[in-house]
Amino acid sequence: MAAPLAQRLRELRRSSGLTQGQVANVAQVNRNHHQLLESALSDRAKRTPADADPRLSTLVALAEVCGTTVPQLIAEILDAAPRQDGVATPPS
Repeated sequence: MAAPLAQRLRELRRSSGLTQGQVANVAQVNRNHHQLLESALSDRAKRTPADADPRLSTLVALAEVCGTTVPQLIAEILDAAPRQDGVATPPS
């Protein structure tokens, strides 16, 4: 889920007209951490894909800066994600 989350965060930030640094500053999260989330990486030097496991408080802060909510932030990701039985969840 790291790549879809990264894409969604980038889309929301860009539509808000903000830079990564501005979002990180207002959300009070480390700029490097925000950049890693948007890149779907856990380690920049190793280029290691992330597990997409940000804290809820980080998601709340980023969503607020981008003018949305956590449910709206992740809705598209969850709707498209395969369920445990391998079947995609239908859109609501």
